[in-house]
Amino acid sequence: MFKTAKFQIGEVVKHRIYPFRGVVFDVDPTFDNTDEWYDAIPAESRPSKDQPFYHLFAENEETEYIAYVSEQNLLKDTTSQPLRHPQINEVFQRDRSGKYVARDNLSH
Repeated sequence: MFKTAKFQIGEVVKHRIYPFRGVVFDVDPTFDNTDEWYDAIPAESRPSKDQPFYHLFAENEETEYIAYVSEQNLLKDTTSQPLRHPQINEVFQRDRSGKYVARDNLSH
C-alpha cells in the first residue's frame, strides 16, 4: 500500500538537517533511484525506501542542483522567498500568491 505524498508538485520545501530548500517537480511513491545512490548515504541516516521520495529543484547559498530526498527529511518551507534555480521557470510560474504552478496547468 502506498502512502499519500505529504508534499505536492510546486510546493517549496526545505531539508530537515541540511541547509537547502527547493521546489518539488516530481514524486516517487517509494524509492526509485540506484542502489549505489542509496548505499552512499551513511547507514545511520539512511531513510526507509518505503516512503515517498521527492525530486527537487534545490539550492543552497552556493549553488543550484537537482536533489532526491525522502519525505522524512523534508519540511514545508514557510519563508515565502522566491527560489533562483534556473530550471524552475522552465516548469513553473509563480502566481500572485507566490505559489509555483506547473506551466502545463496554467491553461486549465
